[in-house]
Amino acid sequence: MTESTKSTVPATVGVLGGGRMGAGIAHAFLISGAHVTVVEVDAQAAEAAKERVESDLAKSLERGKIDGNLDVWTENFAVSVDYADFADCELVVEAVPELWDLKVSSLQEVEANLSEGAWLASNTSSLSIDGLAAELQRPERFCGMHFFNPVPASKLVEIVIGERTGDELRELTLQWVAGIGKTPVTVNDAPGFASSRLGVALGLEAIRMAEEGVASAEDIDNAMVLGYKHPVGPLALTDIVGLDVRLGIAEYLESELGPRFAPPQLMRDMVARGELGKKSGKGFYDYS
Repeated sequence: MTESTKSTVPATVGVLGGGRMGAGIAHAFLISGAHVTVVEVDAQAAEAAKERVESDLAKSLERGKIDGNLDVWTENFAVSVDYADFADCELVVEAVPELWDLKVSSLQEVEANLSEGAWLASNTSSLSIDGLAAELQRPERFCGMHFFNPVPASKLVEIVIGERTGDELRELTLQWVAGIGKTPVTVNDAPGFASSRLGVALGLEAIRMAEEGVASAEDIDNAMVLGYKHPVGPLALTDIVGLDVRLGIAEYLESELGPRFAPPQLMRDMVARGELGKKSGKGFYDYS
């Protein structure tokens, strides 16, 4: 970690939500020199978030990505159940589930506890940044920072600029993303942004092909991995993201962009059966 890297990352970062994505975001800023506070809904969730982040730190140490020992790195990390602990943060990234009302109420509560000079970002993968900004008091200090799963391994952060996002924040996000060793792509707010819109389109067509019996899941995925150099096939990726998550995004995109994003019945049936992908043990592949 160089002095130039340190200077491009906020000294104090908050993350709302310590699930898989939130923990990964916390880890990214921690290993880049920031002091990070994760706020969760209750003590049990906070402890689970702590374990996730410390597990990611331990893996980074084992792989030689960072130096030192775990105790040193965890000195700059805290978990909490109190939004007031965001008061000293220069940046807070919201990483709660993709539910509109939850996003709005969470962002409003965070904003109410921030200093006037702090910045706020949402990790939403599809919800309108302009729509969320309209519910906030300081929309010029708000944007989207869409991280990808798994965050420690992913090299991409999609920066989503709303109509009211200030120019200063647009520039700062580029510095922050570079500072955590990832590559930014900047898009203007639109349904599904760039990554979710394209990724879901491919995933939905792959599910339709499986539904119609065109080929097996393995052969559909191998066609993209071997033929197009994708690192993982669209059905395996859907399992990683979660069928329920992708279903929600598809339903939103259908409402905004029309029937080309209509979820296949196979997808709805799998979600109804609890076949959500890796996190449930079964999706298009069996993980049991």
